[in-house]
Amino acid sequence: MTPALQTELWTSWASLLRSYAAAHGLNSTHHAVVEVSATEITLRVNDRWLRFTPTEMQQSNAASVSFTLNENGTVTIDHQPEQEMDIAAEQFAREILTTEN
Repeated sequence: MTPALQTELWTSWASLLRSYAAAHGLNSTHHAVVEVSATEITLRVNDRWLRFTPTEMQQSNAASVSFTLNENGTVTIDHQPEQEMDIAAEQFAREILTTEN
């Protein structure tokens, strides 16, 4: 994968997480914050968080698992079958905003 494509996918992943977190936040008493850098994206809600790097994903109080953005607009998480980026981002946002402390 070219560096330009990797950068575009990374930016798209951050945007999807931000959008779905905002949408799910409308029906939640919690507020999500998405922090983005060139090498890390963190989705925070209260004391829970999800952290993504180009090669790993980690949830608060859990071990990291493999994470890959693929050229075809899918993600692979923990070596599981690929799923569309938008579907994965929506699931992560829903789960972190609906899970009780």
